[in-house]
Amino acid sequence: MDPVLFAKDLTRKPETMRALAGILETTNPWAALPPADRYILLGMGSSKYAASVAAARLQAAGINAMAELASTDLLPAVTSGTVVLAISAGGGSRETKAAVNHYLGTCPVVLLTNKPESELAESVDVVVDMYAQVEEGGVASRSFQHTLAMLLALEVHLGVSTRDVPALVRASADACEHLLGTWCDWLPQLTERLVGPDGTHTVAPARRFSSAAQCALMLREGPRSVAVACETGDWSHVDVYLTKTTDYRMLLFAGSKWEDELMRWVGERDSTVAAIGGEVPGATLTIRYPGDENDDVALLTEVLIGELLASDQWLKQQS
Repeated sequence: MDPVLFAKDLTRKPETMRALAGILETTNPWAALPPADRYILLGMGSSKYAASVAAARLQAAGINAMAELASTDLLPAVTSGTVVLAISAGGGSRETKAAVNHYLGTCPVVLLTNKPESELAESVDVVVDMYAQVEEGGVASRSFQHTLAMLLALEVHLGVSTRDVPALVRASADACEHLLGTWCDWLPQLTERLVGPDGTHTVAPARRFSSAAQCALMLREGPRSVAVACETGDWSHVDVYLTKTTDYRMLLFAGSKWEDELMRWVGERDSTVAAIGGEVPGATLTIRYPGDENDDVALLTEVLIGELLASDQWLKQQS
């Protein structure tokens, strides 16, 4: 992994997302997806984060879908009506390969990947390219964003959404361009508030929990900082205790109806909160960007703020 090339990968997000929007306008990437009465989404790391949100959205829309870690010893049983959708940006995850091999010959297996030429891609029934292009820094950043965009397109293909996904992808590209063009106005303040002796906590609503999980992963993977993700409502049941004993610093992705309870606790204990994408009373810093009032644009975009925080810390360590 390379911190300079990772930073470069982030700057190319608007470019590759606009290219993806053009592809989605003219083709249906899921056209070869076999019909099914049940979908099992598999992945590791950031692929699993995206899969979990996608599966939950499909369930809420009435589709029988579930997401599992590819590494689980309890892989779900399948029938002839099941389709397994494995997600692997690099196409080389050992755990995902093992899970795919477990299902080959028992049901159709589809691979969503950024490396359609990989050995894993050669073994499955259908390959879907996420078109994130080569990530020179060795970290899944654009591929994570593209995974989410492709899974939004899957909802349209399955008939449970009429969203204009190319328009959403372009709106995310515009939002990313804005954040990349203005980071010098907000990143120093974000760093001052969130980089502390006890690490950084990232919190998001369940419907966008992938953002919190991915941001925490970026802080661990790049600068090797302590970072932990939590869901906003669950925070009051599992993470609130740390506000009493640590220098607690939170990156809060706004939009949960449970924020009031969280903010009551952090206010009483003088913890630090930076809010992203919405006004949260009590936050010491708020970062907004064009389109953040659209939940799908937020899903595709907001993780860039955590990635830029991680990139900045990583680069400083090398200097």
